[in-house]
Amino acid sequence: MAQPDEYYMKLALEEAKLACEEGEVPVGAVLVIDGHVIAKARNQREALADPTAHAELKLLSKRVAETWHRDMATLYVTKEPCVMCAGAMVNSRLKRLVYGCSDERYGAVDNAYSILKGDRLNHRVEVSSGVLARECAELLQRFFSERRGGRVVECGGLENRCGGDSTGGSNPPLSAIKPSE
Repeated sequence: MAQPDEYYMKLALEEAKLACEEGEVPVGAVLVIDGHVIAKARNQREALADPTAHAELKLLSKRVAETWHRDMATLYVTKEPCVMCAGAMVNSRLKRLVYGCSDERYGAVDNAYSILKGDRLNHRVEVSSGVLARECAELLQRFFSERRGGRVVECGGLENRCGGDSTGGSNPPLSAIKPSE
């Protein structure tokens, strides 16, 4: 039996908290088919030294059936996907995307770009946004705020020492991460 979107987003938030504990940008995701959680993933760019190790790509690349098509799957992720991840969703024929908070600067679904809704591509993904948006945004905001200050990061009860520079690199500014409208 399928659960409400909030149930699966809470699972994605658990993955995001684990990512935070590991010193990763706290984004988590789960892949659901017919009400069953098929796989869970979290960002692992730092741990794997792989710029493509986003939670969404890790899920889409897992072998979960005899086909690469994800036309029966729903992907739940805590933050609006980037261009790379949105493109992978189109290419994998994902049925539905549910995300938590918006990313005004880099979001490729509803903000900076609208890749999943474009007329020029051969597939469109059904999108729901704003599920547990406040919780998702707060986790990211807390992570980046503390990281930029080089202090201890509290991630939903999990702690991680995040040194690093205050330039932010490719990290979005705190004002760009917000609950979806």
